[in-house]
Amino acid sequence: MSITDVLSADDIAAALQECQDPDTFEPQKFFQTSGLSKMSASQVKDVFRFLDNDQSGYLDEDELKFFLQKFESGARELTESETKSLMAAADNDGDGKIGADEFQEMVHS
Repeated sequence: MSITDVLSADDIAAALQECQDPDTFEPQKFFQTSGLSKMSASQVKDVFRFLDNDQSGYLDEDELKFFLQKFESGARELTESETKSLMAAADNDGDGKIGADEFQEMVHS
């Protein structure tokens, strides 16, 4: 699966443009601009599986660091503070990782 199978390349480019500078990544803004927030719950979970590099069923901080690069290989890495903020926004049960349901809830919140 390619991310552009489910999201428009133009929308992804626009979302990445909005957060190209370090410490400018805002998850909700990214989800809206990229079109993720308009997707069904099952489509968001498909995107989650694409983001889950090791197919563990969870996104950990190491995977979140490269979040933007999953949308475009040339995109920057998230800063440590952005990574921790993204984790805090979605990790509802406090286990230090984001499950598919937590990711979908964050995208649609």
